[in-house]
Amino acid sequence: MEPTRTCVGCRGTGDRSVLLRVVVGPDEEDGREAVLVPDPRRRLPGRGAWLHPSLRCLDEALRRRAFARALRVDAPVDPTAVTAYVRSLEGVRTVHQGTESGFDADEHPMSTQR
Repeated sequence: MEPTRTCVGCRGTGDRSVLLRVVVGPDEEDGREAVLVPDPRRRLPGRGAWLHPSLRCLDEALRRRAFARALRVDAPVDPTAVTAYVRSLEGVRTVHQGTESGFDADEHPMSTQR
C-alpha cells in the first residue's frame, strides 16, 4: 500500500505516485521570491507540497496561496516552472472522445452474432 498525500489545490487525497511534489528551489539573488520547482522524481531536498498535475488544481492552489503555507515560506512564490511542467503534462494527456464500442458503450461485449 502506497502512502497517500493531500493535494494543496483541491485538498483531495491520492497516492504519492499520482501527485506531483513541488519544492522551493534555490532563492533568487534578490531573495524576494521563492521559486517553485516541480519534483517528479520526488528526490529534491527540502519540504514538499503535493499537487494533482492539473491546471485546475494548480490554479486553485495559487488562488488560495497554498504553496506558501505548505512550504512555510514568507516570500511570494514564483510558479513559472511548475506551471510550465503541468501544461506540458496536460498536452500529453489525451481524452478518449468519440464513439465507444463493445462493453464500454452499452455494457454488452461486442458480438457479430445476433
